[in-house]
Amino acid sequence: MIKGYDIVSLKRLVLQLGQGTDIRGANNTKAAKRAVRNAISRNNLNIAETLGQPREQMDIQVIIGAPKPETVDKTAVAAVFPYGKIEVQCENGGLEIANPNTNDSTLLVHAAVIVRMEIPKPQLKKDVM
Repeated sequence: MIKGYDIVSLKRLVLQLGQGTDIRGANNTKAAKRAVRNAISRNNLNIAETLGQPREQMDIQVIIGAPKPETVDKTAVAAVFPYGKIEVQCENGGLEIANPNTNDSTLLVHAAVIVRMEIPKPQLKKDVM
């Protein structure tokens, strides 16, 4: 807690979207990791520092939409992030495109990355009469 402030509930500060593919391997985890990297790779967010909090306090929710969500390795997807409290959930989504000339397929996976942090609210001082 920051001195002189009350903590308000977690507030959503960022929503980033990404897309990842596995062209020939049909590997949902590989495509999910690529989708997460795509979502976060073009950003340099200084939210934690701006709020005077450590980056490790960032609450990061990752929602993966994959053709076979049960095959996504959530631990591997979470490992893409260098810091923060990571929660990964997988849902049906994305796309699987069969290759008619081979036995493999191309996967398209989507990722939504939501960053939340506790927002400090200044304490109100009561006037004493």
